[in-house]
Amino acid sequence: MTRLRLAFALAATLLAVQTVLTTPSLAQDYPSRPVRVIVPFGAGGPADVFSRVLAQHLTEALKQPFVVEDRPGAGSIIGTDAVAKSPPDGYTLLAMSNTHTTNESLVPNKPFQLMRDFVPVAGINYSDLVMVIHPSVPAKTLEEFIAYAKSQPGGLNYASSGTGTPYHMAGELFKAMTGTNIVHVPHKASGEARNSVIGGHVQMMFDAITTMASNVKAGQVRALGTSASKRSTVLPDVPTIAEAGVPGYDSTIWLGIMAPAGTPKPIVDKLNAEINKAITRPDVKEAWDKQGAVAMTMTPAEFDAHLRKDIEKWAQVVKSAGIKAE
Repeated sequence: MTRLRLAFALAATLLAVQTVLTTPSLAQDYPSRPVRVIVPFGAGGPADVFSRVLAQHLTEALKQPFVVEDRPGAGSIIGTDAVAKSPPDGYTLLAMSNTHTTNESLVPNKPFQLMRDFVPVAGINYSDLVMVIHPSVPAKTLEEFIAYAKSQPGGLNYASSGTGTPYHMAGELFKAMTGTNIVHVPHKASGEARNSVIGGHVQMMFDAITTMASNVKAGQVRALGTSASKRSTVLPDVPTIAEAGVPGYDSTIWLGIMAPAGTPKPIVDKLNAEINKAITRPDVKEAWDKQGAVAMTMTPAEFDAHLRKDIEKWAQVVKSAGIKAE
């Protein structure tokens, strides 16, 4: 027994020494081949657009291609599950949003659990949402729209890019706080939802201000309010929903990067450092300022805390509003 214990102790010591010796080279050698960034949302949405910006900078900095791959469907679950099942080697990353933190309570039986099957890498950015209606709707202000919606319960529709997305949850939060009955019409991607409201097939939508502001300025839709606590610099003439008639309303969209659980910490730390460099570049900041996006510069631990807090927040909203997965 003594010899057996000594053998186990020697093996453990050798393993520890090997780990110490190989850990620095692990990060130093990464990446040595192309890296996939899976976006579980449709093309043209914020996650797709900003992931491509980030991938370009990472490609330049790390001298290997970072390739964005859109895999939309089932409110982000299809693409996310593909990443969860990928090897934890840093060569498959997940571009995620608060859709994922919402789905933790909204879709408890999905094939993965966010904080169990993934490791936080870094935040990307956050931005306001804007509530828009088709110009055919006879409402010029938020209060007029609320009155109009209450006059015909179930008679109006609102679009989203799928169950559990920030657009869906913003709409459900709005309904709960205004006592309106507006029917949710989920789409496969935010671009499809945007086209539906622009085309007048649905009456209303919450969309990222980074992608819908140009449509507002072009007169294709009418903006009734923005979703954060302060007015957006992109649409400064549009009041916040809170000041326009729904006190306390606050909802934004944010984006981040995660990797499969078990991804080595040196790789996570290297990715975090390079992502933070990319999103704080002066040219990136200037471009994002014009779009209404703000960089989320965090360590992996800080991003972990952010995720857990957001999961708790939306769990309370889902429960109190009685929101169900569709």
